[in-house]
Amino acid sequence: MLEFERALRAAAPHALVDTARDRIVTVFGATGVELLLADYGLTVLQPVDAAGDTTRALPLHDSAEGRAFGSQEPRADAPRDGQVAHHLPVTVRGDRLGVLTVRLPQDRSTPEAVAELAHVAALLGHEILVAERDTDLYQRARRVNRLTLAAEMQWQLLPGRACAQREFEIGAQLEPAYAVHGDNFDWSSDDTGLTLAVTNGMSEGIKASLLTNLAVNALRNARRAGIGIADQAALADQAVYAQHHGALYVSTLLMHFDLATGRTLAVDAGSPQLWRRRGRSVERVHLDAQLPLGMFEESDYRPQTVDIRPGDRLLVVSDGVYRAASPRGEAYGERALVRAVQSTGLLPAAAVPGAVLRELAAHRGADTTDDALVLCLDWHGRTGAAGSEAGAGDA
Repeated sequence: MLEFERALRAAAPHALVDTARDRIVTVFGATGVELLLADYGLTVLQPVDAAGDTTRALPLHDSAEGRAFGSQEPRADAPRDGQVAHHLPVTVRGDRLGVLTVRLPQDRSTPEAVAELAHVAALLGHEILVAERDTDLYQRARRVNRLTLAAEMQWQLLPGRACAQREFEIGAQLEPAYAVHGDNFDWSSDDTGLTLAVTNGMSEGIKASLLTNLAVNALRNARRAGIGIADQAALADQAVYAQHHGALYVSTLLMHFDLATGRTLAVDAGSPQLWRRRGRSVERVHLDAQLPLGMFEESDYRPQTVDIRPGDRLLVVSDGVYRAASPRGEAYGERALVRAVQSTGLLPAAAVPGAVLRELAAHRGADTTDDALVLCLDWHGRTGAAGSEAGAGDA
């Protein structure tokens, strides 16, 4: 594996797949190697070698490659003409990028070979994330349609679509994937805590995207200064107000999780809703409503403690979810959202947002005029850590 790693690190950013293919053919005797990446809407897998050619895309929910992507386990087709196609998830710290398909002679399709190829797929994923700084190849392979400029700006602002550590797993998704403008999510973790931010900017198109970019970068700037979420909100509030003087503002939910103790603080500054599934029970977590960022000058924000325990699943949804209307004008509402949370209970966190948004799409039909955002967090905590008691607290 050391030789694989050296070869990939030495390869040009756009040549990672060719380099991996050459090494896999040499070492494993492969007769075919193909890397497929999931598109922004999580509907298809597209070959990197055919970026932009949607005729070669494979359905994410009805293909052997898609089943490997969904299960996050290596899958193999039945032998054909003495060959076996192995489909290996390409995932980096819980963020599911795509699938590496390797065709091997049947006599070389051993469990040991598959285990080594799974490691190669993981190495390839890490190198792709680094290479994306210097090439558009992998970005092009992720789109089946042209992104609007606003959507391009929003997707470039995101940390990823999933993240996993021993204390938590996160998955998040935006819709409509190719035309999103105001909704966004962000997260960051270190050895002590995890900070989440879900934002929903006013207006539409570029105007909304610029507003959200300002708010998210202001929150990041404050977070990276090492201050608490209440002060993060206050500084971002000042930045947005200084630019727009209250004419535009950003709805935001900020949360901070202490990884050692499980103590969780939240600042609810707008429309994103927080829901919790504990065992078989699903309920909305009602927080003290505070002013959206930038609505008034120098707003004061106060964090409150949220009751989170190991085994809990949290969902954050934007107003584009719970206010979505059907063609008959019926709101998606709380009952439908509870059903969606219950029906996705066996899915991993990374797969939940897409499943909920598919149910939402069936409800609202062709109407995709508003953004919809779902973020799912499974809280595991650390051994011996106790969840906090509900009530107010200070940062």
